[in-house]
Amino acid sequence: MLRNLVTSIILMDRVETTITKCKATRPIVEKMITLGKKGTVHAKRQAAAYLMTPEAVDRLFNTVSPRYATRPGGYLRIVRIGVRKGDAAEMAVIELLGAEQELDEKRQKRAAAREKKREELAKQLEEQNPGEQGDPNAEV
Repeated sequence: MLRNLVTSIILMDRVETTITKCKATRPIVEKMITLGKKGTVHAKRQAAAYLMTPEAVDRLFNTVSPRYATRPGGYLRIVRIGVRKGDAAEMAVIELLGAEQELDEKRQKRAAAREKKREELAKQLEEQNPGEQGDPNAEV
């Protein structure tokens, strides 16, 4: 269970789970990032032995670890978000520090793509129905 959670944190930068799982996962993720900072073949093999997917290993060594090259530790943040509805378990978000910029960039790209698609659809509707999109205040 912890291996899956650690892999998910490295792949997605941010995971929502219970407080207990966050506290159990934090030292493992910190050690994985420290392995990534070493960058040796042995460190890569150790990370590959623990992480579930090769994509997570690549992301750890190529994206996540360089982000923390000058930082001596404290790579994660745990933020409490309340209780889960079904069983009232304390929930939290565990996220990598510095990931906000990447997440914001992704969000902006999605918003731009969404806006572009809306404009294309509006243009297609205008081409299909050329007189119907008139003045909304005009008398009929």
